[in-house]
Amino acid sequence: MAPPIKSKKSKKVSKKKLKKKKLKNKNITSAPIDPSAIDSDWWDTFWLKNSSSPGIPSDEEEGFKYFFRISKKTFEYICSLVREDLISRPPSGLINIEGRLLSVEKQVAIALRRLASGESQVSVGASFGVGQSTVSQVTWRFIEALEERAKRHLKWPDSDRMEEIKCKFETLFGLPNCCGAIDATHIIMTLPAVETSDDWCDREKNYSMFLQGIVDHEMRFLDIVTGWPGGMTVPRLLKCSGFFKLCENGERLNGNSRNLFQGAEIREYIVGGVGYPLLPWLITPEVSEGISGSMSAFNARHEAARLLAVRSFMHLKGSWRILSKVMWRPDKRKLPSIILVCCLLHNIIIDCGDQLHPDVALSGHHDSGYGEQCCKQVDPSGKITRENLAKHLQHNK
Repeated sequence: MAPPIKSKKSKKVSKKKLKKKKLKNKNITSAPIDPSAIDSDWWDTFWLKNSSSPGIPSDEEEGFKYFFRISKKTFEYICSLVREDLISRPPSGLINIEGRLLSVEKQVAIALRRLASGESQVSVGASFGVGQSTVSQVTWRFIEALEERAKRHLKWPDSDRMEEIKCKFETLFGLPNCCGAIDATHIIMTLPAVETSDDWCDREKNYSMFLQGIVDHEMRFLDIVTGWPGGMTVPRLLKCSGFFKLCENGERLNGNSRNLFQGAEIREYIVGGVGYPLLPWLITPEVSEGISGSMSAFNARHEAARLLAVRSFMHLKGSWRILSKVMWRPDKRKLPSIILVCCLLHNIIIDCGDQLHPDVALSGHHDSGYGEQCCKQVDPSGKITRENLAKHLQHNK
């Protein structure tokens, strides 16, 4: 039965009474919180409880990085970003099993551990002395807060920063005017029977969501797109991205061209694998038979640069293992936010000077089991750019 329709008439309140009511409310202040009621010694308790497990570093600083993927300094920075959003206040504040309010630091730690380990909410809760529902609430509050507060850590570079990136790509790989490397990966999940469809079922018969990313020379994400079903092809994913539309409209990768030998010009571009189309602004390797010496040398340089994107995804999914494990019935509307926040955390680690530890990266390919399908689309302008790059490398041996 439909809810009753409320009358549009409202009870009139005199200006005098309204003013009195406002003054009364203005004088109401929340009672100060007793510091002993806040769970501020969370790290000592957590370390004592969990440090004896096999494989845990004996050094506390390294142990902290092991559990949360970041240094204590970077942890403090992340807390400062989300503090206003996560402050717990009685009587509805989040509490632990001892009835103490969760500090912002403990909330951030719970969320980071859930994202870093990919363990169940019950398991993460047990390691912190909180219940499953608290882990769920804390993690989602953290994701919403960081998604909003850390936007500056994932954005397309301005012209000055882009010049630095292009200079580094040329120094490292000999590729002039290269602005980044692109790749894509699947985030695998299980879905309730009522939500399954061929769109979400990919070519390996997994239900998955795509994540595409463009990275710089430091493996920092410059642009991502996610939320699209894993059943799409990589070229289709590219064409559905805002990045593709911006490039096609001349609003991205539109910086100064580089003059090479004999008047040849090279526009700004990114490098991608054989799964991507060859476009004027997206250069893929030559895969035809009988490749010449100069093109073979180009392919080797191209592959070295492209592997930056591959390694970035290996670090991302290795550091934030919630992305590399099979997600149990995630909310497909919330999953893109989880993925974005993991990319933000990846970038924050780099921006704060923390090291991306090789031992946390996935040991195999980030899309293990997914063979790369070759895209046959070739744009004539892209082909000319690729040939000019090969000649440039040959000329500058």
